[in-house]
Amino acid sequence: MDAAVFREPRKRATPVAGGEIAGLEFGPTDRPIDIVFVHANGFNAQTYRTLLSPLAASLRILAIDQRGHGETTLPAEPEGRRSWRDLRDDLVGLLDALDGPPVVLAGHSMGGTVSLLTTAERPERVKGLVLLDPVIMPWLAMLYAQAPWTSGQLWKRLPMVQGALRRRAVFDSREAAFAAYRGRGAFKTWPETMLADYVAGGLAERSDGQVELACAPAWEASNYAAQAHNPWRAVRHAKAPVRILKAEKHSTCHAGPGFARRGRDVRIETIAGTSHFLPMERPDIARDALFEMATG
Repeated sequence: MDAAVFREPRKRATPVAGGEIAGLEFGPTDRPIDIVFVHANGFNAQTYRTLLSPLAASLRILAIDQRGHGETTLPAEPEGRRSWRDLRDDLVGLLDALDGPPVVLAGHSMGGTVSLLTTAERPERVKGLVLLDPVIMPWLAMLYAQAPWTSGQLWKRLPMVQGALRRRAVFDSREAAFAAYRGRGAFKTWPETMLADYVAGGLAERSDGQVELACAPAWEASNYAAQAHNPWRAVRHAKAPVRILKAEKHSTCHAGPGFARRGRDVRIETIAGTSHFLPMERPDIARDALFEMATG
């Protein structure tokens, strides 16, 4: 196997309106960016290192930290948010800043949805989409979230929102955080290497020697509550092929044949035995989908 697989990714910061988007770049520097990968809510670019590194033998990949996550410096004010349009606009700014031909946009959960929303704004900059259990609500729920009388207060009472607000934010060390997460809750099905990468990229040093979540619980909660965007509309404006890998259990993706018919070239595949953490549980399938879209 090519030695590039085992090289550490390079840190990269891309200036956009309001600050910089931090990222990790994999693969050869003498070719344009092939894939831009966007993480799930509360995660970070480094979480997906073991998913993306094997592709670096032949592809150049940029995994980013979204606003309010990792090392990205864009302001993250949770109050008053109703949608992920701010995250979409950040990704549009990143695509505008990149040189080279159209890229594959890919993402997990929220990152997949933001990638789809971005494609509707910059269809000429996107070669293909690979969405790993994206957050796509049923049509009627999405319409309700967009209604002018839904201020977000109802969404703030959802269990996922309340759970995020209660999340422990400060630990004595990264080792302590890793021990607290290992084998528990959402991390039960994660390989330890991916959990270690999540902890490495998702905790920031404090002046008192402790570490705290780079994605503040209030920001994570606001992402769960802010659902007034429209992926059902966005897929109609995507000119590139869209491949959706959907979890079999606890999926956040409610896209089916009706959603697929709205797009030009949309394939939806349910991956047996997986939960919402599909890229952690079946990185081989996710990796193959990324490679096929980038090289097809």
